[in-house]
Amino acid sequence: MPDSAQPRPWGCFQLCDKIENIVHGESCTTVHETSRETIGTNSQYQFGLFQRKSEPVILEYFEHGDTNAAAEEFLDFVTAARSHLVCETIVEIALDHKAMHCEMASVLISDLYGRVFSAKDIGYAFERLLEKLPDLVLDTPDAALLLSNFIARCVADDCLPPRFVQAQAAAALSAPARQAIHRAETLLSMKQGLVRLDNIWGVGGGIRPVKSLIRQIQLLLKEYLTSGELAEAMRCVRELEVPHFHHELVYETILLALETINSGVEEQLCTFLAELRRCCIVTPDQMDRGFIRVLEDMNDIVLDVPLAYIMLDRFLERCQTRFRLGDNVLKRVPTRGRKRFVSEGDGGAIKDHALKLRE
Repeated sequence: MPDSAQPRPWGCFQLCDKIENIVHGESCTTVHETSRETIGTNSQYQFGLFQRKSEPVILEYFEHGDTNAAAEEFLDFVTAARSHLVCETIVEIALDHKAMHCEMASVLISDLYGRVFSAKDIGYAFERLLEKLPDLVLDTPDAALLLSNFIARCVADDCLPPRFVQAQAAAALSAPARQAIHRAETLLSMKQGLVRLDNIWGVGGGIRPVKSLIRQIQLLLKEYLTSGELAEAMRCVRELEVPHFHHELVYETILLALETINSGVEEQLCTFLAELRRCCIVTPDQMDRGFIRVLEDMNDIVLDVPLAYIMLDRFLERCQTRFRLGDNVLKRVPTRGRKRFVSEGDGGAIKDHALKLRE
């Protein structure tokens, strides 16, 4: 029998099969690993593109606070398959901002729920965030604490079912993720926890009720008039964190100047406004809006403060010597108040008894 026809021993067949399986197995493993890496890279690339598109919308929302406008912009480019990325991006961006922005982010998630994404999308977004938490804490050391606040707040807002927290508590998680879930469980189990979670970020910035903000502004101005500490007043204005509401600060300042009918107080408040402009705390637009609001309300103000028109003219003159008022303000300055006062035969002078500080 020729050598080629000789049967090979069983050991040879086994060895050949083993080599073939090893080679085949390695090639399959390599293909699968390459495939997984490609899919992972693709997913990260797609998320990066989506985040670049979403970030301007979210940052703009942090400026104007209009959830409807943000929803309309998201609906222009978000598909059902990627709606979870909206929630994920909102939280990620908020982690790098202040508490007031985290509160705004929580409000945005609540308002977009049912419109842009579902509870399932929110849950999936938080699952992904929990997976990424070990990386997130490198940039934001408090990321675990902040994420637990977001999760607990979403449960309190009925955007996320409580069973999500229970399911994650039973899952295999990294140390930071386990810390976040454990804290979320603690927050939700507190007495009256769901009610308290409404203020989990603290009452700050533009989220505060308008009446509360106005009251704080009035107290700030009174404290400044009492102490005369300009630097402290500037610090308090910054701490309010309401740049979009600075026109109200200007409005209340002018109104206080008209009501007190006292030249010393006028000078103090004029200095206050000038310093706000000098430090670029209040923008020219917000300053002009505050003045214009007073001018528009003069018909009502004069009912409570009969000398309001003459006091306004005098205060405007003071302000003009310290900083420039916008053309829109100067065009709207009324003149009938001064004419009426002069026609009474006083020659434009304010009587001494009228200059007393009103309590």
